[in-house]
Amino acid sequence: MTVYNKVVRDNIPQIIEATGKKFTTRILKDQDFIKHLKQKCYEELNEYCAADTNEEAIEELADLMEIIRSLAQYHGTSMEEVEKLRQGKAVKRGGFEEKVFLVEVED
Repeated sequence: MTVYNKVVRDNIPQIIEATGKKFTTRILKDQDFIKHLKQKCYEELNEYCAADTNEEAIEELADLMEIIRSLAQYHGTSMEEVEKLRQGKAVKRGGFEEKVFLVEVED
């Protein structure tokens, strides 16, 4: 039996069940859920960084967005509100379109 000990998407138990395999799940309390969701964020970010194709990269970005959506919901907001904040920061500080790399700042 493979041990995963990680948070998974809501339909994963049904998908596993459809294969006829036995499995164990539990429902996490909020604090444990957030802790494991943050770990999942690192997992998906690493998978994005390791992606070899645009298709793989986009797939991993979608996973990251789902995690961000869940985190936003936990913190009492929505993706729309997060997007508004992102846009405000882009207006004030810019985005990353120009590929600027800061080397140093004189004191």
